[in-house]
Amino acid sequence: MAGTAHKIEDFTLTVTLETHVRAGIDATFAALLDQVGPQNQTPEGVMLKMKLEDWPGGRWYRDLGDGNGHFWGNVQAIKRPTLLEICGPLFASYPLVSNLQYRLSEEKGGTLISFRHTAFGFIQPEHRAGVTKGWTALLERVRAQVDGARPD
Repeated sequence: MAGTAHKIEDFTLTVTLETHVRAGIDATFAALLDQVGPQNQTPEGVMLKMKLEDWPGGRWYRDLGDGNGHFWGNVQAIKRPTLLEICGPLFASYPLVSNLQYRLSEEKGGTLISFRHTAFGFIQPEHRAGVTKGWTALLERVRAQVDGARPD
C-alpha cells in the first residue's frame, strides 16, 4: 500500500495575529474572555457553546449539554489583564498539541492584542486553511464588543 509522504510543515502550525482595539486593557481583557468563552462562534455566526474556566488549570471546552461536549484545552497561564494562555488539543478531530497565547498591552489610544497559535500534529489542509479565518473573526468580535470604550 502506497503512503503519502509528509513534510515537517504538514505537522506544524503557527498563526500570529495582531489587533488594535480602541478600548482600555481591562475592558479588552474582559471582552476576550467573553469571546473565547460564552460568546464564541464560528466566522459564520454559529454559536459554539464554549465554556472557559478562567483560572490556572481551568478547562476550555464545548458544552453540548447532558454531559456531552469536546475538550479543547486548559488554561496554562492567566495574568489579568495582560495574558491568557491555553494549551491542549483544541481540535477534536486531530491528535494535536496546541498552545494559544493572547498577550495584551496598553498602547496610545487603546490596547494591542498579540495572538499566537502554535501546534504540532497533522491537520487536514482544508482545516488548516480555515484556522486563521477563525482566529481573525474572534479578534474582530473582541474589537466590536469594546471599540470606543474609554481607555482605562
